[in-house]
Amino acid sequence: MFLPLHDRVLVRRVQSDEKTKGGLIIPDSAKEKPAEGEVVSVGEGARKDSGELIAPAVKAGDRVLFGKWSGTEVTVDGEELLIMKESDIMGIITPHGAAQKAA
Repeated sequence: MFLPLHDRVLVRRVQSDEKTKGGLIIPDSAKEKPAEGEVVSVGEGARKDSGELIAPAVKAGDRVLFGKWSGTEVTVDGEELLIMKESDIMGIITPHGAAQKAA
């Protein structure tokens, strides 16, 4: 188990599809690493200059979108994961219609 510190987030990349919508198989050499992942664990958050804790906006299990070159690759318990600052995450992906229900 790995628990990130401060405003860092541990993310598992989501595997990309191996076929295009038209049914063509994409070879491994042509695949781009996806910029989508699932949050595995989250640090306690950043701190303001006053020392007040700023709680993270993401939580374990959230599906997120992040920059293509974001994070540092690490191996935890034999699994390749990414550690990144929460600010590298562009947003949380919600199931279709879930955002409308919450509003």
